[in-house]
Amino acid sequence: MRSNTTTSDTSREEDRKKETSSSISTPDSRFNQTLRNVQGLLKGRSFPGKVLITQRSDLLAGSTLRSPNERSFSDSDTGISEQMDGAVEDEVQNRRKPDTSTIVNKLKSSTSNTENASKEVQKSIMGARATDSARLMKFAKELSGSTVILEKLRELAWSGVPLYLRPNVWRLLLGYAPPNSDRREGVLRRKRLEYLDCVAQYYDIPDAERTDEEISMLRQIAVDCPRTVPDVSFFQQVEVQKSLERILCTWAIRHPASGYVQGINDLVTPFLVVFLSEYLQGSVDNWSVLDLPPEKISNIESDCYWCLSKLLDGMQDHYTFAQPGIQRLVFKLKELVRRIDEPVSRHMEDQGLEFLQFAFRWFNCLLIREIPFNLVTRLWDTYLAEGDALPDFLVYIFASFLLTWSDELQKLDFQELVMFLQHLPTQTWTHHELEMVLSRAYMWHTMFNSCPSHLAS
Repeated sequence: MRSNTTTSDTSREEDRKKETSSSISTPDSRFNQTLRNVQGLLKGRSFPGKVLITQRSDLLAGSTLRSPNERSFSDSDTGISEQMDGAVEDEVQNRRKPDTSTIVNKLKSSTSNTENASKEVQKSIMGARATDSARLMKFAKELSGSTVILEKLRELAWSGVPLYLRPNVWRLLLGYAPPNSDRREGVLRRKRLEYLDCVAQYYDIPDAERTDEEISMLRQIAVDCPRTVPDVSFFQQVEVQKSLERILCTWAIRHPASGYVQGINDLVTPFLVVFLSEYLQGSVDNWSVLDLPPEKISNIESDCYWCLSKLLDGMQDHYTFAQPGIQRLVFKLKELVRRIDEPVSRHMEDQGLEFLQFAFRWFNCLLIREIPFNLVTRLWDTYLAEGDALPDFLVYIFASFLLTWSDELQKLDFQELVMFLQHLPTQTWTHHELEMVLSRAYMWHTMFNSCPSHLAS
């Protein structure tokens, strides 16, 4: 009898050890499981839903995690279910609190639970068109008040802004248009007149009144404008290039600390397309600014100028001498990629490829040259929603962008890596691929940004 009891106790002890052993996982395996869980939930969807990321979902089943800036995922075109929205609405008000708690639904580590969650997400997408109106109503509610609460607007805009609301939302997010609706019209009128004065003072003058540096800068701008977004015929119109030239020249002379730097010409193009969309319909390729009266063109140029100024105010050292801001972010990108995907990082280092050789252009032009232009404004919804935090978040977006081709990169030698990264195969990308990039960036930002020691050697 004693022997049987001993044997039973021993068996239970062995089972307990096996269970304990199976519950222990390395940080890398937990990270990979998290990524697989997220991708499992997003599989088959055009746009990511709101997802909670935890490193140990089995141990943290009763707890939740919030992102540092409380961003949430939803679809700018198809929307998300009201049930998913409701999970975070009560938490939005607390986003400034340092001790964060919940964003969204929990991920379970088991395969069966992940499959069930995926099915539930897919069910919510089946009624996507029904939720379009709900999402638009949220934007309408935020924009119709006497004072726009910018934090709530950022929360909505991060996941994409409806096309016809984008001009007003961008002006608000950048601080160009004031949140107070009573002041908005007057401020815009004043700033547009101020832009006309600047053009008259800095652009519409003879070369005899310019310095040699200004003349040289003007020549460079005149060379770069025809090269701007060359695959979109709209930007090849002479009138469009003259608008770009006026905006860039006026900005550069009024910002002598940096002056004009190649790449800034690309940064004007999303603003130009968005503010023109208030007056021109249909495909960008069919637009003609000749269809607009001079007053409208002047207003559009003014909005582009001031929004460009607001954007660059938050990243001035990206375009000063030697561009130290970009160099700093490229170094952070290298460290982040090393932590997330060591095989890729090690392979690139073994091949002697420096991140500056390809990532410098990414930061300089904010990926405008790397993805189809029709996706740029959606990407910039997220950029502008980030506000002052944009430079640091760019590191996570670009890491996600690079590691889209993790497997391919590990098969290439130095020359092939350079050619591949300079001509990335994004020509056929749709919103699906872009949203996946943003999903991973959001996940890694949540996991690493508040724990910088995780990126230490």
